[in-house]
Amino acid sequence: MSDKNIKKKTELLAPAGDFEKLEIATNYGADAVYIGGKNFSLRNFSKNFAIEEIDKAVKFARKKNVKTYVACNIYPRNSEQKEIEKHLKDLNEIKPDALIIADAGILSTALELAPNIPLHLSTQANSTNYKSALFWKKIGVIRVNTARELSIAEIKEIAEKSQMQIEAFVHGSMCISYSGRCLLSSFLSQRDANRGECAHPCRWKYYLTEELRPQEVMKIYEDKRGSYIFNSKDLCMIDHIPEMINAGVNSLKIEGRMKGIHYLATVVNTYKSALNEYYNDPLNYKAQNWHKKELASINARGYCTGFYFGDPEQNYFKTSFKDDKIFAGKVIKESEKDNITKLYLTKIEARNKIEKGDKIEILKKLAPPLQDTVKAIYDKDMTETACAQPNQIAFILTKTEACENDLIRKYK
Repeated sequence: MSDKNIKKKTELLAPAGDFEKLEIATNYGADAVYIGGKNFSLRNFSKNFAIEEIDKAVKFARKKNVKTYVACNIYPRNSEQKEIEKHLKDLNEIKPDALIIADAGILSTALELAPNIPLHLSTQANSTNYKSALFWKKIGVIRVNTARELSIAEIKEIAEKSQMQIEAFVHGSMCISYSGRCLLSSFLSQRDANRGECAHPCRWKYYLTEELRPQEVMKIYEDKRGSYIFNSKDLCMIDHIPEMINAGVNSLKIEGRMKGIHYLATVVNTYKSALNEYYNDPLNYKAQNWHKKELASINARGYCTGFYFGDPEQNYFKTSFKDDKIFAGKVIKESEKDNITKLYLTKIEARNKIEKGDKIEILKKLAPPLQDTVKAIYDKDMTETACAQPNQIAFILTKTEACENDLIRKYK
């Protein structure tokens, strides 16, 4: 593939479950973010955004040259139609860069009440073929998030025959049910997965019993983290970015609006770095060792390539690693250099206890984490102290300069 065949660069699309996550996603290189309102998105147990917060989020992202897509992708009931109409009217005033919709009723209402906002079809709509994509295109949809069950070859055919924007998942959790449309949560916890209330029972631990011996509980499969029956491996396509781009994927989507900022920063930073490496030398792209090490450090279930190559059970790369670091804090102000010590003084918000002498890593944008040691700690009044407690504002002295919203890890 030559440089002249590369058109517009493929977008990296990141989740943002609240405003802090929005800041982290933009800090580490996301080209676009997807967010949800307090209602009508499929992650209702994420903090999400009230309508005035959506307005603030869209304006913030635009200043960072980042696009904002608002999810309105539940399957609503009759009683919710008026509320959805009001929600869409409000969004029409805000004008995000796109709406993500699955339900045909919401789609038709959006075309009427928010006619100038581009429409993206959610993976919940289960688009598995090019004729389906052409149907949605005829109605007014400009982008399809293809079903997770498809292979790379099938996605390529949809892209070629529909000439639509294609969005596909590149990393994150995979549901045991068809593109996430699951009834298990409703049966076991009365929380409807198709309406943003999934209890994630596929992540629970299960045991096996025999009918005549109900008191004898047998473990099905066990490792140091527990027993699992439904758990799928997570998707990871870090080695296969060229295949996805060559298939016509315009947007690589990261799953995880309910994940924490450490997960988000690590994944966005890694994939943005990998995308840059691809565009610097498309013919010789290879994921770096630090890319894999970073992704392995946040995973407990192992990785696979999903259905992209026709083998959902394929082990992608081993995630056995020494779990020796924890998320320690977030930088809330750019470092200042101490002219006497020639070290950097950095204001942080501690998320776990940090002590003088701790070995740490500072997660910098588009680079492997930088190792350092905490030389000194000061409280918010600049009085030296032995440690910073969780949720405490403090200053740390290090050799490494840090920027606002950089994250800090510490070795256990």
